[in-house]
Amino acid sequence: MTSRSTPSSTYRLQLRPEFGFRDAERVVGYLEALGVGAVYLSPVLDATPGSTHGYDVTDPTKARPELGGEEGRLALAGAARAGGMGLVVDIVPNHMSVEVPLANPWWWSVLLDGAESPFAHHFDIDWSRERILVPVLGSAEDVAALAVEGDELVYYDHRFPISGSTEGTPQEVHDRQHYELVDWHRGNTELSYRRFFDVTTLAAVTVERPDVFDDVHREVLRWVADGDVTGLRVDHPDGLADPTAYVQRLREAAPDAWIVIEKILHPGERLPGSWPVDGTTGYDALGEVSGVLLDPAGETVLTQLAERLGVPTDYAAVEEQARRLITDSILVAEVRRIAGLLRDVEVDAAREAVAETMIAFGVYRSYLPEVGDEWSRAIDRATARRPDLSGALAALDEQVRGNPDGELATRIQQTSGMVVAKGTEDTTFYRFTRFAALNEVGGSPDRWGIDVEDFHRLAAARDADAPATMTTLTTHDTKRSEDTRARMAVLAEVADEFAELVTGWHDRCGIDEPSLDLLAWQTLVGAWPISDERLSDYLLKAAKESKLRTTWTEPDEDFEQAVAAWPARVRAELGDEVQAFVDRITPAGWSNSLSAKLLQLAGPGVPDVYQGTELWDFSLVDPDNRRAVDYDLRRELLDRFGEGLVPDLDLSGAAKMLLVHRVLTLRRDRPELFAGYTPLRASGPAAEHAIAFARSADLVAVATRLPIGLERRGGWDTTSLSLPEGRWTDVITGTEVDGGEVAVADVLARYPAALLVKGDAS
Repeated sequence: MTSRSTPSSTYRLQLRPEFGFRDAERVVGYLEALGVGAVYLSPVLDATPGSTHGYDVTDPTKARPELGGEEGRLALAGAARAGGMGLVVDIVPNHMSVEVPLANPWWWSVLLDGAESPFAHHFDIDWSRERILVPVLGSAEDVAALAVEGDELVYYDHRFPISGSTEGTPQEVHDRQHYELVDWHRGNTELSYRRFFDVTTLAAVTVERPDVFDDVHREVLRWVADGDVTGLRVDHPDGLADPTAYVQRLREAAPDAWIVIEKILHPGERLPGSWPVDGTTGYDALGEVSGVLLDPAGETVLTQLAERLGVPTDYAAVEEQARRLITDSILVAEVRRIAGLLRDVEVDAAREAVAETMIAFGVYRSYLPEVGDEWSRAIDRATARRPDLSGALAALDEQVRGNPDGELATRIQQTSGMVVAKGTEDTTFYRFTRFAALNEVGGSPDRWGIDVEDFHRLAAARDADAPATMTTLTTHDTKRSEDTRARMAVLAEVADEFAELVTGWHDRCGIDEPSLDLLAWQTLVGAWPISDERLSDYLLKAAKESKLRTTWTEPDEDFEQAVAAWPARVRAELGDEVQAFVDRITPAGWSNSLSAKLLQLAGPGVPDVYQGTELWDFSLVDPDNRRAVDYDLRRELLDRFGEGLVPDLDLSGAAKMLLVHRVLTLRRDRPELFAGYTPLRASGPAAEHAIAFARSADLVAVATRLPIGLERRGGWDTTSLSLPEGRWTDVITGTEVDGGEVAVADVLARYPAALLVKGDAS
């Protein structure tokens, strides 16, 4: 579908206390001049004090005061409207933060009054338990550290409400409450409320209840009704009890809004047909754009390098092991709760059957009864892997299918996404490091890119089926930015050289954990130059996420100290060699970046530009990708473009920004040009290095792939592209060519990417 408020493009702003509504308002004029169609904001409802991302919402009834509150929100909305832009807001229906109970009035009420609270059913709490288990203590003995201050129970910085009398010792007061403060280790095994993944400070919300839905969305929907908000981005719908009913209810409440959902589609997966949304947040397009620019010839060499360094290369085995770790040690409470719903099956067999099924999912979750194929495949895989559980698995299948709206079916489907996300994205992607540029949300690291024909087929399908879906190359959740990924893609073209270098570097400065070691070398060259602090922070996060030598909860301090010291050690011992290698591959990385950006911006869908990525941005996973953006520099460059500057392709990144500016402006001003998709094929000796398509009879995009290989063969030579007769102008550089059989060398004389408009390019 295509909504009335579908923007021509979006630009993502990460709001935080240091960059609130007023700061965003000051950027609106720049975004309008850049060509942006809608300002796209991270969550703006009240959140945990000091939150830098906003996904830990504490009060959905008000704009976050730390960002500027209602006054600031209205000013920003007015500025966007005056600039002719929409305003898209990220909403979080799945969970709320309970880290600071006093900041969450609903949770505070539940802790105070238990099941009698008017908000008791707003959270997914197991009320069969006598008390709400709150895992915050350092150990069980820490109950002795409790104190009573007024009408609050205090444990260091944590404060909780007291119901009833405050007489007696703090522990006696505690024992009379509707909640029980326990050792935080018990959270994974005994938690009495559903959470977001393994984060016990994020409690799941029951938006499947109509009154809860209304309470959660009332304020945001008021903004939509008032015309302040034109689009909604829905976070993590797979965690909801009934995603189908949710998006249908949301559409009914906001019939004209542009609605996209953060649904991670695995290769070949499609959204359920009954979902009245405009599309996803674009990870599928990210994988396709990155994949078509990847050299298949590098796979064997880089696989051999991984094997030589001791990095596992059996992706299926690594993924299964990682997911099993999640079900058996991290999401134990969730598995037990689901297994308790399975009738007539022995307790241990029920738990194993539930865990095995979720481990076996090929996608994040199934959507019974509408979409049942993936559920069937998961049951079949689990049965083949564990024939000893065939009886329990058959009973699970029968009971889930027999009542697809029941609690058993609901909970196992919404929890499978947790197992996949934690097991694959947050564990496997840091263990299977053969080629980290493939380790992206929605991707499958064992699939080495896609060919040009597949790229065209998928792009044409997007244009036909979801022309208003979002597309992206970088988000707040990507493991690395688009430019980092684009440079890393060059490694596949110079695989032999890189493998030889890494082998020698490893012998001199290797990290004593193979997966992290290989990831570190790829990250070093992909994000170079990078400060020691940024790189050490990233590597420590990667080490903890992999859960091989250290974890968030059980750190190996000696190993972590060695990892933290690695960047400075490498810089001192190998810095010149790394610099020399990066210097050689950087121009090819720039080529990949410009080509990827053109394929995304000019291709089907609504393209998003993540903050700051209009210039080179070699960021890594969050929080590295939430650093401040220099908008003064970007305004200055934009002014110079208006004066006629066509910059060189160099370290400044100005060429990328020019491309972004010109393509976004064209999409906004001449949307009729972007109304179809037709693959175009070059002919001649270097045809495989060109990727081109027409969006209409008057608009053609041309990009370069495998730039190292193109250079090795001596350039484009006589390679040509057939264009309709007439005068064509590259809107990026202003270069003009006549139609007919056009030399690709002429089209791409200035930049490795061009967007050709027939006739008057103005």
